[in-house]
Amino acid sequence: MESLEEFKAFIKKGHLEYRPNTSVDCVIFGYHEGELKVLLVRNKLLTKWCLPGGYIRKVETLEEAASRITMNRTGIGNLFLQQFKAFGNPDRNQSQTVDMNRLSEYVKMDSRNLGWLEGPTITIGFYAITDIVHAKPAPDIFSSECAWFPMTDLPKLGFDHDELVREALFSMRLHLYHFPIGKNLLPEKFTLREVKEFYEAMSGKELNASNFPNKLISLGLISKTKEKRKIGAHRSPVYYTFNKKAYEKALKEGLVLV
Repeated sequence: MESLEEFKAFIKKGHLEYRPNTSVDCVIFGYHEGELKVLLVRNKLLTKWCLPGGYIRKVETLEEAASRITMNRTGIGNLFLQQFKAFGNPDRNQSQTVDMNRLSEYVKMDSRNLGWLEGPTITIGFYAITDIVHAKPAPDIFSSECAWFPMTDLPKLGFDHDELVREALFSMRLHLYHFPIGKNLLPEKFTLREVKEFYEAMSGKELNASNFPNKLISLGLISKTKEKRKIGAHRSPVYYTFNKKAYEKALKEGLVLV
């Protein structure tokens, strides 16, 4: 929903198209120049930063809903997506529930038309990984801003989204060594140092300078090119690239990097 008109239609007939009290929230991780970041939206009604999210259409899968939401917020489709946990405590949003009267004033509609949005909501958490350089953060009808924040310096989030971020980070770091998620976050050609720095930023751990890149090579995930980076009088490092066939197979079947 990108306009007030769309949201009014959602209020009136949303129960026919969307699943009541069930939503998707997305922790969108971005990587750039050795730093891990998270995409947040500033909620107009809470005036707090929150995770991008939304209700699930009756005709779409959970993955399709998460893909739609991440596409709308980043402008990039087909991101690496993983479901990590469902959150359904009855009081999960009790302390920060949106005031229905305030919402009614915002959309200029009778609060009696908002009934199907009330009550405890179960949300399905997904995390996505994208390239910050090519992403175009965009707010929706309920948010005034959409921006990247360093993982090490996040603001206090609305609802229970601090917990969602912690769980997403934990899951992403577990999956990091079983799925080759770096292909779309690194340049088409990269050095062994760059791929090592990427995995260090994502995992939060220092990795061996030679053992880890050699593991990627031995698994056939990355291949040496005939090109070198020109850095003047110093030794020029060789460029590597992801092996597309091996990468796609690893995404489907999984692997072990440790």
